[in-house]
Parts: sequence; C-alpha cells; structure tokens
Amino acid sequence: MTSLSRRELLLIFFFWTSLAVLSSVNRLLDPRGFGFHGLSPAVPITLEFAESWLWAALTPFVFWLSSRFSGERPRWILAHSAALLAIGLAISIIVYLVLSVVRAAMFGTSISLLREIGRFRFVNHFLVYLAVLTAGFAREFFLRDQAQKENAARLQAQLADARLDALRMQLNPHFLFNTLHAIAALVERDPVGVRRMIARLSELLRLAMDSDAEHEVTLREELEFLRRYIEIMEIRFRDQLRVSIRADDDTLDERVPRLILQPIVENAFEHANGVVEIDAHKRDGAIVISVVDNGPGVTPDSAEGVGITNTRARLAALYDGAASFTLKTRPEGGALAEIIIG
Repeated sequence: MTSLSRRELLLIFFFWTSLAVLSSVNRLLDPRGFGFHGLSPAVPITLEFAESWLWAALTPFVFWLSSRFSGERPRWILAHSAALLAIGLAISIIVYLVLSVVRAAMFGTSISLLREIGRFRFVNHFLVYLAVLTAGFAREFFLRDQAQKENAARLQAQLADARLDALRMQLNPHFLFNTLHAIAALVERDPVGVRRMIARLSELLRLAMDSDAEHEVTLREELEFLRRYIEIMEIRFRDQLRVSIRADDDTLDERVPRLILQPIVENAFEHANGVVEIDAHKRDGAIVISVVDNGPGVTPDSAEGVGITNTRARLAALYDGAASFTLKTRPEGGALAEIIIG
C-alpha cells in the first residue's frame, strides 16, 4: 500500500469534519432536535463531531484493508470478501457501542449493550464502513493506474535515450573515419597542418564521445563544436573553403540536439564548390537553422548518407513530430538543408 500522505490525512479530517458541521447545522435548523431533558444544543452537536472524528480515525485503517485485499487472485476473492465483511461488522459494532456509551454518559441514561447489538442498530455504521472501503478501493486502483502510467513513461523515456545513444554511436565512427581519412591525405604534403588537425580532432572526440553528455545543448555550444570541425576542414581544403556562420542573439541560448549540425555541414562540404553558409534565426517562435551550399544541389548520394539519415532519426526521436528536417535543391542553385525546432 502507498502510505497516506499528509495531504490525504488532512483531506480525510476535513471531509469528516464537514459532515459533522452539516449534520450539526441540520439539527440546529430542526426544532425537534433539542429540548430533551433540558440539554443544550451543544450535547447532540458534540455527538455528531465525536462520531465523525471516530470515523476519521478509522478511515486510514479501512484504506489499509482495501489495499491489503485488492488485486488478489480470483480463488481468494470469496475468502477475502468474507474477511472484509467480518471486519466491517466488528468495526461497526465497536463504533456503535463506543458512541452509545458516550451518548448514555452525556444524556445521563443507562443502556444494555447486548440488547443494542441484538437490534442491529449498528447497521448504519456498517454502511458507512462499506462506503469508506469502496473509497479505499477506488484510491488503490487510481494509484496503481498512475504507477503503471509512470512506469510506462519511464520505460518509453529509457527506450528513447537508448535509441538516441545508438544513433550517436553510429555517427561517431562515421565522423571519425572521415576525419582520419582527411588527415591521411595530408600526412606527406602538409605535416604541420596534420598536427593541427590531430589536435583539433582530439578536442572534438572528447566532446563527441562523452557518454554522460546530455542529448541537447545550447546552440552556442553546438556552434562552438562546429567551428572546431570547420577548422579541420579548412586545413584539409586549404583556401578552397569559404564558410560563414550567422546566428541571431535570441537563438544562441535555445537548446538543439547535440552534434546535429556537423553531419549536415560535412555533407555540404562534400558536395559544395567551396561556399557554405550557416544561419540560425527565429520564425514564428521556432528556431530555424539552415545550411546552404553552392554545389549542384541534392543528389541521391547527398540525400541518403549516414549523417542525413541519422539527423532525421534523431529529430524524430527527440521531438516526436515537433521538429522537421528538409533537404532540397534551391531554385538559384545549390542545396538547402533546414532544421526547424519548435
């Protein structure tokens, strides 16, 4: 059983106190309710509060019973139902006897407890017990349903994290292979540049392969990573690349998928004629990141590469339809890759 919270205990006390208040008001408005033996209205009102607060004290125990006997196997249902009814009868009799003793003391009368039980005057309390027990079952089923939903949500989140990690691990070897290939091509003709590329590559790998890193970073951090990658490519292509990066100030603190731009820019480098433009701005509250090149446009090879396929899958897994990725040929020439998040 999930133990009753402080809020639930307060609600139980408030509920039973409210019933006592309503019953007391009803007695005050009923002219037949007082006048016995010259007693003041305080006596029956006190009895109303005594009965309500007695049930308030018993409610947590009845809730415990509903939790203890809920969700059992079918073969135990009859036995447990009989046990709950027997316990309910015992509680009802005890409540009735306690209130009878209090009533007799306040009114100055005597009672025969066995005769009172024989008249089955405790039945009203038994009905109250059944109502409280039903509320306990309802609470238990509600809590179990909430727990199942939370477990399902947690499992879904774990599955999404596992998928994103798998996508990132797929991207890292692809990125590493391509960069090492670029380094190998320059070993003999530019050893100084190779040393710089290796230094930058070590920095990039430390960031790219951090297994504890979050799936999202600020655009500012993503662009900083991208600039290090561009330094490597500028060494590889020497003076053949012209790369520009523009980002509006109100986009820099927005969160984007980690390492989302590198494969797109890499794809642009492979198919461009030396010019790549990267831009980030807001459009209708969404962040729009575009990568434009001056190459021949979109080809089957550029549209179905590992990096592009990976990008689509990561956006779908992270944002569940709230982000999009398009890759198309521009009317004026070249390719446009556009990410929209939000």
